[in-house]
Amino acid sequence: YAEYMIRRNASSLKKREEPAPPPLSECLAKTVSLSPEGRKGPGMDVLTHCTIVGEVAKALIQRSIPAVKKQFFPPGSELIAASHDLGKLNPLFQEKIRRALPGYTPNSLPGLESARPDLEKSHAAVSQAALEDWGEYIPKILGRHHGYSSDNYSANSEYFGGEPWQKLRMNLLEQLRRHFGDIDFPEVKDDTHAAVLSGLTCVADWIGSGSTFDGIKRVEDLKDLPERVQNAVDKAGFVLPAVKQELSFKALFGFDPRPAQSLFIEAVSSPGVYVLEAQMGMGKTEAALYAAYTVLAQGKASGIYFALPTKLTSDKIFTRMNEFLDVALEKNTPLRKSLLLHSSAWLRATEMGEEGEPGGAWFHTRKRGLLAPFAVGTIDQALMSVMNVKHGFVRAFGLAGKAVILDEVHSYDSYTGALLDILVQTLREMGCTVIILSATLTDERRRNLLGKAGAGAPSAYPLISVMKGAKLQEIPAGVPDAKDLMIRRIGDDEAALAEALKRADEGQQVLWIENTVDEAQKAYRLLSARAAECGVETGLLHSRFVQKDRTINEKKWVDLYGKEGKEKRKKTGRILVGTQVLEQSLDIDADFLVTRLCPTDMLFQRFGRLWRHEEHDEVRPQSAIQEAWILGANYAETLKHKKALGKTVYVYDPYILLRTLEVWEHREHIRLPQDIRPLVEETYRERTETGTLGKLKERLRKERETLQNFALLGVARSGKTLPDVNARTRYSEMETQDVLLLRSVRKTDDGNLALTLSDGTPLTLTPSLRDKREYAAELTKHIVSVPEKQVPQAVFPRTLALLKEYIYVETGEHGESSLYVAILKDSGELTGIDYTEVSKGFTLSYDKTIGYRAEKRDHLEEDDEW
Repeated sequence: YAEYMIRRNASSLKKREEPAPPPLSECLAKTVSLSPEGRKGPGMDVLTHCTIVGEVAKALIQRSIPAVKKQFFPPGSELIAASHDLGKLNPLFQEKIRRALPGYTPNSLPGLESARPDLEKSHAAVSQAALEDWGEYIPKILGRHHGYSSDNYSANSEYFGGEPWQKLRMNLLEQLRRHFGDIDFPEVKDDTHAAVLSGLTCVADWIGSGSTFDGIKRVEDLKDLPERVQNAVDKAGFVLPAVKQELSFKALFGFDPRPAQSLFIEAVSSPGVYVLEAQMGMGKTEAALYAAYTVLAQGKASGIYFALPTKLTSDKIFTRMNEFLDVALEKNTPLRKSLLLHSSAWLRATEMGEEGEPGGAWFHTRKRGLLAPFAVGTIDQALMSVMNVKHGFVRAFGLAGKAVILDEVHSYDSYTGALLDILVQTLREMGCTVIILSATLTDERRRNLLGKAGAGAPSAYPLISVMKGAKLQEIPAGVPDAKDLMIRRIGDDEAALAEALKRADEGQQVLWIENTVDEAQKAYRLLSARAAECGVETGLLHSRFVQKDRTINEKKWVDLYGKEGKEKRKKTGRILVGTQVLEQSLDIDADFLVTRLCPTDMLFQRFGRLWRHEEHDEVRPQSAIQEAWILGANYAETLKHKKALGKTVYVYDPYILLRTLEVWEHREHIRLPQDIRPLVEETYRERTETGTLGKLKERLRKERETLQNFALLGVARSGKTLPDVNARTRYSEMETQDVLLLRSVRKTDDGNLALTLSDGTPLTLTPSLRDKREYAAELTKHIVSVPEKQVPQAVFPRTLALLKEYIYVETGEHGESSLYVAILKDSGELTGIDYTEVSKGFTLSYDKTIGYRAEKRDHLEEDDEW
């Protein structure tokens, strides 16, 4: 664009000789803060900063496991990172940075007389242009070191200072080459290799810009550089863990492995793709963690990323991971207590430059976890490592060489499934040990994940699949003991409510699972009002609680329904209402289940919460039997009326729901796990349809085709890089946004921001706080994720600009924000910052027991046509 503008105005420009640039030693890379009020001074020069970043990259490479170092970091890789800021050697950037210094007269430095810093857009694009003759990948890596792809320019463009400035950039490159031992750029083999090197360059730049290097101005000041670099990399958390050797399964988990667990552990011996399909409650998590431990102990993995389907990652998973690490790691491992990303502890204990500071893009736990040696997080962040989104390649760098556990894989839709197939293939290319866990995959889905699309022979169950190279090995994992489960489909919600109360009154622990938060809140209000009369405890778990309240609620109810709740079960019956969070990752045990109709694979996940712990059998009431009620209208009624599915039709595909209803309508009992594979396959088996089913099937086919094309478009490396806030990693769920709930907010007379958090805690934010980490971590506890259509109207008001120093706020292409703010009144109602109306279509409220609620003001008649 800038070149176009120059050409358009060429008639008014006089031909002149290109001025010589300033000496390399006078070209600044940054400014430094001299006072809390923001007064700036000159910082280090470009050569010094580039040298530091190259040395940091070299240290990061040295701390990589041998296989990753050999595959992705050949000699010369550090030179790529060191060269990232060649583009700061251009007149626009140099003039722009000097105008931030007090006392500087604009355009007063030789070589900058005619520079227009207002036209400066991205020095990364200049870095890319400077090396345009160095093949396909090296320029691209430099051009996206700020997280996104840069525009294409010419290295000798007058806009960038012409040939004299390009010579200066080549002079810098030559000095960097000599510093690192006369090395040259390495050969970059493909897109995956380029992504990992791009991630290395970004992270090295972040660390090299951190406080460890404060006070350094010139190369002559780098006498203690090796010590500073090692210290900075330590502080950033890139510490290879010291793993205890030859620990037994029992030593790690306190019990001997089951046969299927032993078979799986034996199968995992090196990087590759491993699928463990087994019934709910079999111990897949422990099998996966021990398999990850074996490759970790052998130096074949650098850490573990445990990916779950949603943001509702349970504290219990964190606890299990922490307990595992506490035994598996040597006591002298640096940062041992904060290696695991949990409640922002790891963030508070590590430092990674400006991008990793509070308010920076990579301080957020969801992103930063990919760089931690051990983390429990969501599949979304892993999926974005293969998508064309900002800093996608930083995620790729963070995952390279790790053991990556993908849990609850059955839970993904066609769109996410297409991304997941690409992710698994990319993780294989990055030397990862990929462990996929599921109770309910179809054979077709399993083969797609393994890269072996096509029909195969009917497979056993439980089953272990091993993919190394091009060879697929399938290992039957034995025949476990069977248990019978009674089933009843019922279309009367009132009868189910009465039965749940009756069972709880008898002392049973009841689970009630709905498919939407709204329906779960409604069921909870009905049940809790009646349960109070008979002394039955009731609880509610779903996604729309602020983190602080959700953690308290979840701990209470998982303790009651979990392994540790044996004695408490004797005291009273209970009813726990919730959404899909109750079917995923929570190790809970119920005597009786009521569930809204959902696809067969999800139903089995919910059944897995029944009679899960044998140690509870002796305290179950005598009236308890293993039984589940499925709430939903009969097949014939549902086929005629869309309304029969209620809000579930907006969560799961109606064709799949009708196929599910066919399978379950007249079934009165099943055997687990023997019936899992046949019933899942029966639900998803391909067949010709007519009438309403034919119409719905065709709609589903077109939707899947569209979504898969969207998925492929999302991973295309060309085109404009999307902000995170615009990234779509799934389509089966409503997209969500974060809302910060406060009791009050006001600017103080001295310019600070005085907040009262949602729980009544006062907090004053000031620009001069030395350590903002504790405050940033506290603020995140008062954020709730809600559907986009239910967010408050006001998008990050100007009065809250100071919050950007604590919470990263990204804006999308069309003004979407990654953070919204609302005021919580004593009544529970939510308003805008100035106590104005917060939403035109909904009445919004929040309660620590009910969560975030959005009640429609206008109740329109819903369409009942298929």
